[in-house]
Amino acid sequence: MTMRTHPLGTTGPQVSALGLGCMGMSALYGDADRTESIATVHAALEAGVTLLDTGDFYAMGHNEMLVGEALRTAPAALREQAQVSVKFGALRSPDGDWAGYDGRPAAVKNFAAYSLQRLGVDHIDVYRIARLDPDVPIEETVGAISELIEKGYVRHVGLSEVGADTIRRAAATAPIADLQIEYSLISRGIEESILPTTRELGISITAYGVLSRGLISGHFTRDRQLAANDFRAHSPRFQGENLRHNLDLVEALRKIAEHKGVSVAQIAIAWVLSRGAQHNDDIVPLVGARTRERLTESLGALDVTLDAADLAAIERAVPADAAAGERYPAPQMAHLGSK
Repeated sequence: MTMRTHPLGTTGPQVSALGLGCMGMSALYGDADRTESIATVHAALEAGVTLLDTGDFYAMGHNEMLVGEALRTAPAALREQAQVSVKFGALRSPDGDWAGYDGRPAAVKNFAAYSLQRLGVDHIDVYRIARLDPDVPIEETVGAISELIEKGYVRHVGLSEVGADTIRRAAATAPIADLQIEYSLISRGIEESILPTTRELGISITAYGVLSRGLISGHFTRDRQLAANDFRAHSPRFQGENLRHNLDLVEALRKIAEHKGVSVAQIAIAWVLSRGAQHNDDIVPLVGARTRERLTESLGALDVTLDAADLAAIERAVPADAAAGERYPAPQMAHLGSK
């Protein structure tokens, strides 16, 4: 396995071909093992992964503290190569409820101050609001991040889950390193207008949900019982007939994977990588591995080569818009930017 590196967009840092999304180590997917989580971060760094993604609202700071501990206990050379991406702005209550988003400049700086402390770092490599605050122009939010860059607390501006118009407005305000957004075989909404816009402007995509929260990993079964604190227990794609339909798509994908001698997860990640291969590798998949075993499997996708026949077979097995159910429950879908 060779870990390629490339810049995030025309202005961002050099990062590895895959990034590690750390959210599941703290929140939304049931209980996690802290010791194994930290060992997984260390294993990712040792394998050449440089991009670590977290959010200040993942278990209300827990994930940032976990990532901070993993960095603090990693060998110095590995710690220095890490690039940390942080999402901010999502408001939470003590009982875990969601209370909207805050992109006001003063709030941006306040969030950054706490993140720097929890992570134990002197700067954040890529900083982005998790979702657009409908009450604050994106220019003001991005402008506040730019001020943090001027003071050395942040290196690059990122965006998350916004549409083409917002991307253009943000890019007119400050250089944008990348857009973090869901992209997978069964979540291809960015292809119509968002991906052409980022490519026109020289902005990379950091793709999360490349295995659709485990749905197309090849490991999810129809009879799996999800804990109450697992986001998927309430996700439309994991419910009833939707789940049965979506797992039928996975079985069709499994046949292609078995023919190539790889796992379903590896071919799904390799497909995302292939979408950026003809465009200066402008798509970086975030893998949400919570264990070293799953990390190893995900990294194996770097050795999977998909030729034209493979891609055509995958397209037949899992066409665009083939998934049943929305990505999120209706209240959360309302917060996803389309403009």
